[in-house]
Amino acid sequence: MSVTEFPELADEMTVMTFPDAVTDISEAIKKHHLATTFGWQDVAQRYRRSRIGAFWLTINMSVMIGALGLIFGNLFRTPMQEFLPFVGCGLIVWGFISSCLSDGCTSFIGAEGIILQVRMPLFTHVMRTLWRNTIVFAHNLVVVPVVLVIVAAPISWVAILALPGFILVSLNLLWMMLVLATICARFRDMTQVMQNFLQVIFYLTPIIWQMKTLPTGMPHYLFDLNPFYHLITLIRGPLLGQIPSPVTWLYAIAMLAVGWLFALWLFGRYRKRIPYWL
Repeated sequence: MSVTEFPELADEMTVMTFPDAVTDISEAIKKHHLATTFGWQDVAQRYRRSRIGAFWLTINMSVMIGALGLIFGNLFRTPMQEFLPFVGCGLIVWGFISSCLSDGCTSFIGAEGIILQVRMPLFTHVMRTLWRNTIVFAHNLVVVPVVLVIVAAPISWVAILALPGFILVSLNLLWMMLVLATICARFRDMTQVMQNFLQVIFYLTPIIWQMKTLPTGMPHYLFDLNPFYHLITLIRGPLLGQIPSPVTWLYAIAMLAVGWLFALWLFGRYRKRIPYWL
């Protein structure tokens, strides 16, 4: 049976908006143990029979940070004590954000079997994806204090602010992942489009280069409008002993409010169509 064969059914499926979405998300939060269990299993399955396990992720990230830090640090002629922690924290946070968005595209597609056979809140699969990447992020975060010690960089109490920053970033990622999962369930090519988009954003965002290296006269506000710059700064800044500016906090909070309103509308409108798209 196809939805397109029954227009009245299609109309009924697009009537529900906010209430339907809120109900699904609320139920998924109440049953959060499902998402955490699936997320742990995903990581365990990936590194089953490995002696080091998920710490291979930490090793890979360490090698990347060391290579990019040495290469670009010398190219930009920036002191290693300053540049290596900057690149290290930037790559780790960007890895978390980009992985969440990339995997978020396939949150529903990858759980096709469960969605079609088990009655479960759809938002559970988005939470599962976020939790899986949070575990990976936690493994990679071990590199940060090691890098700071190696270059003898000071560790400030400001690092505590990285926790509320991480929560705010995660809440923003959740609505982005929900939107991407819904759209990509219908339009599969959007997954590839998103991956290409993330590659471009990586170079447009100060991750492996610093704002002070921009040519004289380059308008900085063009980069301040980049939402990923603010999301990265919320976590990277405190880890480097820098307090994020009020503009960054307000930008992220405003994006959170507007983004969730849009996500609830989109998810509520097309939620019942998702199983048919799969």
